[in-house]
Amino acid sequence: MIRFRLFIVDDDELVRDALTSSFERGFDVESFATAEAALEALPGRPPDLVLLDLGLPHMDGIDALRLIKERQPGTLVIVITAFEEVEKIVSAMKAGAYDYIVKPLELRTIEVAVRNALDTIRLKKEVEALQERLLLDHLPAFLGTSDMIHGVMEFVTAVAKSPDTPVLIEGETGTGKEIIAGAIHYRSPNFRGPLVSINCAAIPKELIESELFGYEKGAFTGASASGKSGMVEQASGGTLFLDEVADLSHESQAKLLRFLEEGEYYRVGGTRKLTVKTRVVSATNRSLGEEVEAGRFRRDLYYRLAVVKLRVPSLNERPGDIVPIALHFLHEFGRKFGKEFTGISAETQEALRRFHWKGNVRELRNLVERGILVGSGPELRLEDVGLSLQAAGNPPSGGGTSSGYSPIPPGGIDLPGMIAAMERHYYEEALARTGGNETQAAALLGINHYTFRYQRRKQVQKTHIS
Repeated sequence: MIRFRLFIVDDDELVRDALTSSFERGFDVESFATAEAALEALPGRPPDLVLLDLGLPHMDGIDALRLIKERQPGTLVIVITAFEEVEKIVSAMKAGAYDYIVKPLELRTIEVAVRNALDTIRLKKEVEALQERLLLDHLPAFLGTSDMIHGVMEFVTAVAKSPDTPVLIEGETGTGKEIIAGAIHYRSPNFRGPLVSINCAAIPKELIESELFGYEKGAFTGASASGKSGMVEQASGGTLFLDEVADLSHESQAKLLRFLEEGEYYRVGGTRKLTVKTRVVSATNRSLGEEVEAGRFRRDLYYRLAVVKLRVPSLNERPGDIVPIALHFLHEFGRKFGKEFTGISAETQEALRRFHWKGNVRELRNLVERGILVGSGPELRLEDVGLSLQAAGNPPSGGGTSSGYSPIPPGGIDLPGMIAAMERHYYEEALARTGGNETQAAALLGINHYTFRYQRRKQVQKTHIS
């Protein structure tokens, strides 16, 4: 059972002793005669709840309250005043007091106030625990351990506190912008709501508006007879993630701007104004500022999207993260393919650190996946990933060839099995990234919808037969 810490701050020793005796069974209690003493203990032993007398010597109780809330915003404070002084109570509540109690003290009244505070503290901790669990469940990729990436995540934690401030994430391809968007969502007040993602580059320009805002029945040829809600509507109460936002057409940019400014929009073919509250997080691998200067992106929309802007550093800027991330993927794909890999050889680690990562974390992930698939262990070797120390500054050389593929190991390979496994993996990943939309998944893989559906049906049939 979790024990919460309680500070009692009162210059009356009899009051301190009485309150300590009353609450020491349910709390770890510390008592202080002055505000200065309590504030000095605050950083090392931050309390969950403070009972604070406003009539303290030396430091004024209201000033002490403000300092407590400034240094430990999550701490609840119940103020105690000698008589019902309305102005002082109002000032305390404005300064962040959770509740107030008027002297002469009655134990029953104090117990009720403390119990209510305790319920609030428990609920807050349960919400924090749920957010952390959701964060771990929905952020499968490892971002790194460097100071640079820690700085990014600290900024994300600060930004996430707002439920609706737009955020623009910039960074090279494969740096983990979608992961950052997920971190913002699951650390925000909207974390219980949906996180809806749309890749603006993967959807034809003529369909992007209907995907974003939905459409009414008969809005265009081929429209569903019942109409369809758009991504904006589906993200109500949560977060809408617009990946590759620089690819939006000018017409779609105008409609998105209107929605961001007014929170209102119309479905395609609709006349009824709809209102939705959601947070918009967007991402691009280009400089949106440069796109504005080139006339390809609306300046007013840029300012609306980039209320808060952050940049995800490339893997080449943080080489200390390369091996830890590779080890994460080593364990991930080892489990997936049922192979026992104990680590990465020293020369492979050196080659990974020296390699120029154009595709960043995504490219590293693919390289490790390929290495686990063709390698036999127990360590991931240079020939498994297709690198050499001499060519580490260039794309994978296949052990000295220019093909870009790994060499055939001495024991040979199961080429049909490898191709089938990789094909199945990418079909599943495409479906996962597009929320089960086969048309969008096919576009991601560069094939038409009918081919995708046919091949996917064959894969499912093989799985059932085996």
